[in-house]
Amino acid sequence: MKKVIIMGAAGRDFHNFNTYFRDNPNFQVVAFTATQIPDIEGRKYPASLAGKLYPNGIPIYAEEDLDHLIRKHGVTKVYFSYSDVSHEYVMHKASQVQATGASYVLLGPQDTMVKSKKPLLSVCAVRTGCGKSQTSRKVALLLKKKGRSVAVIRHPMPYGDLEKQKVQRFATYEDMAKHECTIEEREEYEPHVKNGIVVYAGVDYEAILREAEAEADIILWDGGNNDFPFYKSDLEIVVVDPHRAGHELLYYPGETNFRRAQVLVINKIDTAPKDGVDKILANIKMINPTATIIRANSPTIVENGERIRGKRVLVIEDGPTVTHGGMAYGAGIVAAQKYGAAKIIDPRPAAGGSIRKTFEKYRHLDKVLPAMGYSETQINELAETIAKIDCDLIISATPIDLNRLITTRQPMLPVGYELEEIGTPTLEDVLQKF
Repeated sequence: MKKVIIMGAAGRDFHNFNTYFRDNPNFQVVAFTATQIPDIEGRKYPASLAGKLYPNGIPIYAEEDLDHLIRKHGVTKVYFSYSDVSHEYVMHKASQVQATGASYVLLGPQDTMVKSKKPLLSVCAVRTGCGKSQTSRKVALLLKKKGRSVAVIRHPMPYGDLEKQKVQRFATYEDMAKHECTIEEREEYEPHVKNGIVVYAGVDYEAILREAEAEADIILWDGGNNDFPFYKSDLEIVVVDPHRAGHELLYYPGETNFRRAQVLVINKIDTAPKDGVDKILANIKMINPTATIIRANSPTIVENGERIRGKRVLVIEDGPTVTHGGMAYGAGIVAAQKYGAAKIIDPRPAAGGSIRKTFEKYRHLDKVLPAMGYSETQINELAETIAKIDCDLIISATPIDLNRLITTRQPMLPVGYELEEIGTPTLEDVLQKF
């Protein structure tokens, strides 16, 4: 029996365990390690999810303990199982593991993808913040328009009680409160629910799929970060970002998506430099020349945007996009500049607690406040940071209405963004063939 550790971030790691290691007598998973998300270590993967080989569950440690854990348990294999990291980062981790004497392994699609009984298509990306979510929303609405019942299954974000989060179904805003969703979860679920689309998520993705199949004609996998799908897809749509041209070949496992895609959506053309678009087109020609290419804009939608003109504004951006997604700005800054804000306030002096630590970790950020909210404590720290900032107006470019979670003394103006195809082919053309 080989002793192994699974390196993760509360998502792909649990899925890899469920599909490859659970009930497999050839391996003993001695631990998970966790990173990227605040305060997700120190838990256990519960016995009820781990299967009969793990009556006591499996402990989850901070990734900083990796070397010690390998040596303590005599681990022979370490499985890297999280996403949106550079190829260089992946190989630094490989070197760290191999220096202890253990082997370093990446599980691929054949070992981890679950087969659906219903038609299934996926929307993924090459990096966080490419516009995957708005693409997923458009695909779901087009399928609904064609008279199909659609269930969206979202990449996992199980940061709470894992047993309670085994299978989650979201059809109303009340469901999000019932499941104690974080800001990051709400950002992904709320827009679909607003459009009348049911969303599933959780921990056990085969159990989730079987429940979704019972109520839907078509399953839509809505990917997270730049991970590849958990399910075998009949159609793989992948979004690329010309603001970060070349990243489609530099980040794991985004390059896997780029190479596998049947449809590639080049998004944000309206705000991206032409040489970025040209570079992506050249990389498609070199790496995936048979893919269908859709060109698209990502226009910002601001109701009463004229209120921004001449104001001192605080800009709140989607958290994952500007943190591990690596973007220095998002739709909020675009809106502030478009409508003539007098000044964009630097939020860093007001940041405290975990928000301050976020700025210390992601030093490319200065004029934007990431909408961090992985726990109730962090949501409170976000609210306290906002309360300390002297501004006339708050521009909120998260996909949710932050007013549902945070009360502010300044007015908060939401910024939306939707996918807008340029010419043909369009997503509707692709779906007609599907």
